[in-house]
Amino acid sequence: MSPLEAIDKMAGQPVLVIGDMIADIYLYGNISRISREAPVLVLEQSHEKVVAGGAANVINNAATLGGKVFAAGLVGDDSGADGLVEILSGRGVDVRGFVRDAGRPTIAKTRIVAGGRTTVSQQIVRVDKESREPMPPDCEKQLEAYLSEVLPKVKGVVLSDYGSGTITDGLLAQIFSYCRKHGIPTIVDSRYDIFRFKTVDYIKQNDAELAAAVGRQLETEDELIEAGRELLARMEAKGALITRGEDGMTLFQKDGSVAHIPVTDKSEVYDVSGAGDTCVATVILGLAAGVEPVLASRLSNEASGIAVRKMGTAVVSADELRSKFR
Repeated sequence: MSPLEAIDKMAGQPVLVIGDMIADIYLYGNISRISREAPVLVLEQSHEKVVAGGAANVINNAATLGGKVFAAGLVGDDSGADGLVEILSGRGVDVRGFVRDAGRPTIAKTRIVAGGRTTVSQQIVRVDKESREPMPPDCEKQLEAYLSEVLPKVKGVVLSDYGSGTITDGLLAQIFSYCRKHGIPTIVDSRYDIFRFKTVDYIKQNDAELAAAVGRQLETEDELIEAGRELLARMEAKGALITRGEDGMTLFQKDGSVAHIPVTDKSEVYDVSGAGDTCVATVILGLAAGVEPVLASRLSNEASGIAVRKMGTAVVSADELRSKFR
């Protein structure tokens, strides 16, 4: 199968993304003066922008790449949740799996961006907002009901874990039980506790996360290969895709094969934030379409390369990905 044929097959593939939904909020302002109250800048706010972050960015990318996406996660009953719903429903995403809990805020990362008429705007501070309370039982039951409804409709599942507790042990058991029974591929991208997801089909980690998982520094190619194989074995997975920045990606498979996928264009890297979300969204659409893991990884490598050449948390379209292979 050629890359272009694979991209065409990815169109319309139904996938579920469950995980920690984050509202990336950008407040832009112009520096007007120094405050009389304290030696700080006073900004006149010009505008505000809400961007889908965390698992919501995986969803956004899967939708722009042509997938039919079902979204499940816990959010607050606030403007952050409203912004995410507006963005994702505008992409055609099924957001009925967004369970709202009025007792907690939507996870939000608010960045204050300041500049003047003769200066470049830049981020001066970030304010994070998040509840550390466990998911209420009634919210978990709502998510269980949604999963029961949509799992029979999908051909792939992404578990996007940013450490905020959306994917409970109960929900994880429900997903793994159904997907194993029905041969639905699963992939996890977990920043902190990858071994919670043992027996997942595919793992996506960056090289720093891999080093943390195996508990040692990975300074050589051989050490990285040894660690990748160790992670794969401990997770009892079919494959592990390790992203390596300017060194591209390496895919480890259960049959013992190791495929290195180099970066094809190292120029104009503006912002790496969110590139991992683009990667995992591309892989799951490929697996859902029956694309071989190596080719799915190659497609994700190119899609991530497009994302890092855009400012901020960005999405990649199917047409942009096709253009890389024409």
